[in-house]
Amino acid sequence: MSDPNPTAYCPGRIPAVEVRRVVMTGIGLVTPLGMGIQPVWEGLTGGRSGIGPITRFNPEEYACRIAGECRNFQPEDWVDKKDVKKMDLFMHFGVAAAQLAWENSGLAITEENASRVGVIIGSGIGGLTAIQNQAFVLQERGPRRISPFFIPMSLINLISGHVAIRYGMKGPNHAVVTACATGAHAIGDAMRIIQRGEADVMLAGGAEAAICELAVGGFAAAKALTSRNDDPTGASRPWDRGRDGFVMAEGAGVVVLESLESAQKRGATIYAEMVGYGMSGDAYHITAPQPDGEGAARCMNAALRDARLNPEQIGYINAHGTSTPIGDHMETLAIKLAFGEAHARKLMISSTKSMTGHLLGAAGGVEAIFTALALQSGVLPPTINLTDPDPACDLDYIPNTAREQVVDYALSNSFGFGGTNATLVMKRFH
Repeated sequence: MSDPNPTAYCPGRIPAVEVRRVVMTGIGLVTPLGMGIQPVWEGLTGGRSGIGPITRFNPEEYACRIAGECRNFQPEDWVDKKDVKKMDLFMHFGVAAAQLAWENSGLAITEENASRVGVIIGSGIGGLTAIQNQAFVLQERGPRRISPFFIPMSLINLISGHVAIRYGMKGPNHAVVTACATGAHAIGDAMRIIQRGEADVMLAGGAEAAICELAVGGFAAAKALTSRNDDPTGASRPWDRGRDGFVMAEGAGVVVLESLESAQKRGATIYAEMVGYGMSGDAYHITAPQPDGEGAARCMNAALRDARLNPEQIGYINAHGTSTPIGDHMETLAIKLAFGEAHARKLMISSTKSMTGHLLGAAGGVEAIFTALALQSGVLPPTINLTDPDPACDLDYIPNTAREQVVDYALSNSFGFGGTNATLVMKRFH
């Protein structure tokens, strides 16, 4: 006989859980193209580069001397002056992006909803600048001169901590650390939390501020960075034959995710609906991606299955597209594996890193926002500097000029060192 109440609790059985719909209702951007939705989106769709000479330190002796810095950012505009020196710059960026997203959402914390609002903001590297600088202090002035704030200023989860304390958010609170996939994993994990009913609202994304001597020297030593120092705005050139490495950048991308029921009840602006999340591991190499793209393809396929979509329903991909020789070729192969050769050639694809540079742990958050704005606006950002296409990278990468095209479903890829992959699928909200 069938159970008359299949969701009722009984010992030894887990009750069925309704999967709730999740939408994006708030956006916070801190990038080399500026801060806030309008200036960043106008720069992006206008094909403007945010790359320039490094000013954080004297880069004269370094192989790479350019980066995507947030040049007009002032921490005192976002953090109490007495607290600025207690936090690394990546925290300043994360707190600022969270504030922009929260204000953009129009939400407020009350005694009734505080425990239903949570935060997941991660970083790929975290407080490396603080670690480096305090190591200098230790070496030059001794252990007694180390800052008492050194540990909390360098911990990655402290962005989520600061944001939760500032607003009184008492729901789920943690951080993701998955290298360049961090921001996407944070948003996907937050989506899952809301789907399961463990929270109604989540702030999620990533922040990074690793333009310091140690990081630039380290990435350059690993042969990951471009050496096109004389042409900063043309240095990040995904899928171009002349690409020679990525351009490091900094900033933060944080979103407010909310249950559809909550968003509609309060008449919120909805940028996009979150419909799919996929993860995979290459199990191949600590820094290099799996050359045939099989791991990344599995990640995209997992996201499509989660969204219950056929590959042919996807119209646009915001690609990982870092401007590295191996990575860009791999992603091209992965897209063909995931979508089939025929539909892969119909897809519109762009790498916004051609304009922002690579924000490392913040990239997935920023690019998820770009994907949502592309769906909402019907304008797909370009891949700039694609002037001499690599014959092995032969898909439609929206070269050099934005394209006006309404699409119903879009996908955002983020891949990290260690072979960790994340894919988000979004739907244009009607």
